[in-house]
Amino acid sequence: MNYRRLGRTGLSVSEVGFGTIPILRGSVPVLPDYYNLSDEEALTVMEHAYRLGCNLYDTAIVPEYGDAEIKLGKFAARIGREKIIISDKARFFDGNEIYLAGKASCENLGTWADLYFVHQVDAAHEEAVFQKGGALDALSELKQEGVIRFAGVASHYYDILLRGARDFRVDVLQASGNLLERGMLERMKAEPLFREKGILINKVYAAGLLPAFFPVETLLGAVLSYPVSCALIGIGTTGQARAAFGSHEKMDQIPGFDQVLSVLDREFSPIPCDRCQRCVCPYGTEIHTVFRQYQYFHLGKEYWALRKLDMGIEQSARRCRQCTEMPCLAMCPAKIRIPDEIEKIYRLVQVYYHPDRHPDNSKAGNESITSKTHKSMV
Repeated sequence: MNYRRLGRTGLSVSEVGFGTIPILRGSVPVLPDYYNLSDEEALTVMEHAYRLGCNLYDTAIVPEYGDAEIKLGKFAARIGREKIIISDKARFFDGNEIYLAGKASCENLGTWADLYFVHQVDAAHEEAVFQKGGALDALSELKQEGVIRFAGVASHYYDILLRGARDFRVDVLQASGNLLERGMLERMKAEPLFREKGILINKVYAAGLLPAFFPVETLLGAVLSYPVSCALIGIGTTGQARAAFGSHEKMDQIPGFDQVLSVLDREFSPIPCDRCQRCVCPYGTEIHTVFRQYQYFHLGKEYWALRKLDMGIEQSARRCRQCTEMPCLAMCPAKIRIPDEIEKIYRLVQVYYHPDRHPDNSKAGNESITSKTHKSMV
């Protein structure tokens, strides 16, 4: 296992970190159906990763991640607290709420958190996080009290991460990216401000979908080719731990974006969007997120992707038809015909999620969601 500097924290972290979603138990939305580990099973998997060189373990507050935080605390006590780095987070944006969450997390862990993130920061909550008395001020207070060591912002949005990179209160950032969705990683690479912060990257396997198309070594090598500190992988078995934390040869060449698209093109026609987030819809549609759900539908998360798309695709398609300026077309570096793709995705949702509403359902009815090829996680 190789190790990297975590920004200016003084910490050295394993290039691959342990994501604890798969070890949790509890009735929570993030719980994968195929995992339900007992305490002893979870501790065995975490210890296996530790023996392979992993020293960073990422979790989140109860109940968001079920009992994963509690299990990680038990593991820290078993293995020796000073031997690992704990990354924790909570989805609270108000200063009072995140302050209490940080205290609760450390009670659950039975120890301090090395890193503590304001989780899932988006445009709707950005000001609450960064304003005076907001979440970041609260994390600064927790640092002074010794409850946490370093404060962070976790987000899927480049502009918010950039604001975090400019903020002296922020020590670490957590972003998302992978071999396919590399646009934000490219932008972060080009911006010197990010070099001052420790950076953790999640969604390396794209919700467990990409290992069906590319070797784990390629997926890890792609993310670690960028100036980041650690790639976070959700681990639920000792086999997955060996795949993620075992010995990997350094890759001389990472597949280019066009090469990735050509591999996926064997299964479906991917939209050539790398989620750079440069396209901004005047009506508020998150174009890159809609495109991601379309890709995920074809990569194996059919029902989940359709359910997400159904929350707004009809309105987005209607607004797209009414838009006369179409600034997104000029903003897109890939020159994607965005209105055409939005309309295509709208029709896909009608065919597969609302077949009773769609006049052409008979043409597509022969191929149901359940009969589509499912890609299993390695």
